[in-house]
Amino acid sequence: MLRVDHAGEFGAVAIYRGQLAVFSRQPGRERIVGQLRHMHEQEQEHLKAFNGMLAKGRVRPTALTPFWEAAGFALGAATALLGEKAAHACTEAVETVIEGHYGDQVEELEQAGETELAATMTKFRDEEIEHRDLAASEGASDAPAYPLLSGLIRTGCRIAIRIAEKV
Repeated sequence: MLRVDHAGEFGAVAIYRGQLAVFSRQPGRERIVGQLRHMHEQEQEHLKAFNGMLAKGRVRPTALTPFWEAAGFALGAATALLGEKAAHACTEAVETVIEGHYGDQVEELEQAGETELAATMTKFRDEEIEHRDLAASEGASDAPAYPLLSGLIRTGCRIAIRIAEKV
């Protein structure tokens, strides 16, 4: 569980870095740059927490960390190059999958009596929901080819979760 979540947060940080790399260089993008910086900072906090949990539990991170770094950055940059709506569509798609993933984990942890970890995961899930809702309110569904873009990103996230469970 920790390895998968660590990989996901690692990827999320990379996605926002890719989007920020594009939008930070464009004049007039202060609004989205501010939004992305805020979400990036929260994802970095999540990643830091998972780094600590991995070390404490002696859990190895996924062997695919370099791949997640490259793939996340590329996804972030590519969606940013398609415009603000596409960047928000990326956030909405990723966070929709992650919300469900964290929700399942919270339930599992609560049933196992792991209330402290469940509370941490609930906080993270709630922040992911905030990101998803912000993206939706900023017009994610107005992105070019939104159903296709969103579907591909959601599928990619689900596949990444399955791979991180194994590798």
